[in-house]
Amino acid sequence: MVGLIVAAVLVLFALFVAAKTVRIIPQARAGVVERLGRYSRTLTPGMTIVVPFIDRVRPLLDLREQVVTFPPQPVITADNVSVGIDTVLYFTITEPKSATYEIANPLQAIEQLTVTTLRNIVGSLTLEQALTSRDEVNDRLRIVLDERTGKWGIRINGVELKSIDPPGTIQEAMEKQMRAERDRRAAILTAEGVKQSAILTAEGEKQSAVLKAEGGKQAAILRAEGEAQAIDTVFQAIHAGDPDPKLLSYQYLQMLPQLARGDANKIWVIPSEFTQALSNLSGFAADVTERQRKPEPPPPPAVTPGDPAA
Repeated sequence: MVGLIVAAVLVLFALFVAAKTVRIIPQARAGVVERLGRYSRTLTPGMTIVVPFIDRVRPLLDLREQVVTFPPQPVITADNVSVGIDTVLYFTITEPKSATYEIANPLQAIEQLTVTTLRNIVGSLTLEQALTSRDEVNDRLRIVLDERTGKWGIRINGVELKSIDPPGTIQEAMEKQMRAERDRRAAILTAEGVKQSAILTAEGEKQSAVLKAEGGKQAAILRAEGEAQAIDTVFQAIHAGDPDPKLLSYQYLQMLPQLARGDANKIWVIPSEFTQALSNLSGFAADVTERQRKPEPPPPPAVTPGDPAA
């Protein structure tokens, strides 16, 4: 019975020693081995063998990129405005030995370093610059943190300002300012629209007036050409008919009432040619009367066949 107990104890001891001797390191993990209290080596992913009771493996370190969110920190800007800033930090452990022995609490150290650096950077900017220059603040903060954490075996991959929260009164004033700016832009756009509308209307009226003038000009030209052609036709017809002065005087007297017609004609001066036309017309009337009084000559006698006179 005692032999069985001893054998069982030996088997358990052998299993315990085997568990302490063979260690399996997962992927993206790293382990620091200390031999008799001093650093010995860094274990990489895979199976490895350590000396039990002499080598000690410290807790494994995660080599993947890690994300840490820090609570809001009060920061005073250059224009004396207190704002709360949330930061998000992305980092990766590159040297497990340095991350184990160079810094006791890396997360707390990174948080405090982030807060102090953020206060230095944002403290040199106004509130408006801090709100509009996040990329610049992120880059400057990442460079400073990466330089300080390099000796700790930690690489800072990026720092992001999650939010910048000014006081409520400042937010209300900023909202009023933005509302006033939007109203100003809307008024400017409305004025620009009215201006463009007036310009287009004026251009349309100008083009319409030009087209109307061109149309009136063409109509006047065509009307004048038509009248000229009509006058030329009448003139040619008159010359072709070879009228005597008496007929021309009669036509002249017929045109005189039309010349005197009109509301604007208050005084009508009788032309000097009027008397000459009347004299010609009176001569023409006398000739007509004389012709009517003079008897017509008798027709010649008819000649019959067989007449000796014929």
